[in-house]
Amino acid sequence: MKPGHRSALGIGVLACLLVSGSRAAQDNSFATARAAMVQRIRQAVHSDAPNADNAALARALTAIGEVPREAFVPASLQADAYRETPLPIGYDQTISNAYIVAIMTAAADPGPDGNLLDVGTGSGYQAAVLGKLARHVSSIEIVPQLAGQARTRLAALGFSNIEVRAGDGYAGWPERAPFDAIVVAAGAARVPQPLLDQLKIGGRLVMPVGLSWATEQILVITRTGPAQYVRCSLGWSMFVPLTGKGQRPPNSNGLFERLPLCFEGEVAHPDFQRPPSR
Repeated sequence: MKPGHRSALGIGVLACLLVSGSRAAQDNSFATARAAMVQRIRQAVHSDAPNADNAALARALTAIGEVPREAFVPASLQADAYRETPLPIGYDQTISNAYIVAIMTAAADPGPDGNLLDVGTGSGYQAAVLGKLARHVSSIEIVPQLAGQARTRLAALGFSNIEVRAGDGYAGWPERAPFDAIVVAAGAARVPQPLLDQLKIGGRLVMPVGLSWATEQILVITRTGPAQYVRCSLGWSMFVPLTGKGQRPPNSNGLFERLPLCFEGEVAHPDFQRPPSR
């Protein structure tokens, strides 16, 4: 070998080391951004409603701190994964702001033996957060392409306790019911009755509901008996709409329904979940 020349093997090893080092640096950068995001969410919740900064929120934030959000957004948007905004994932759908995921997960308050239903899989981020906390998560996505992508992504990340299928979430998943908690990541004029029927007594359903997009709020509905439910509100929201059988009727209008707040203040606000421009 001539002086000053490197062998092909040496160049290959050097290239691998550089790529490995770059990937490690990127992973560290994402981990730092994730930890900072978790802290911002906790501070924002505490500022808006101190009573909502509770043990359930702490568990939700622990899960969010363990899920690599960058893996659930398009590669071109990974740099924005930890911004306080929903991001488009294709097919007119979004990945929810992590703040919204945190407060909805905390409201569902899944236990380690929980059997959960996630309606509106999207890229799989909400299902992954729930999967960190519960025994089993059944997740339904109406867009078949997104369902397939989420299934592959979650399996690659090691989530063996999450089952994804394509279908209309309006009908729920009767074969997996009853559920300890149901989280719905799309807005509708009313809660689909099949979802209420598939909730265990004592279970909680968390979903954005409103006669129109402008009057939507995140409701927490607890089943207290065979046909008895109590409701409270986390505050305003603006989600992508539920499609399929539960789609909001066109030109549906109505006033904002005043419900008791789950806490002493609103922890959801319109700016946190604005659908992208069509």
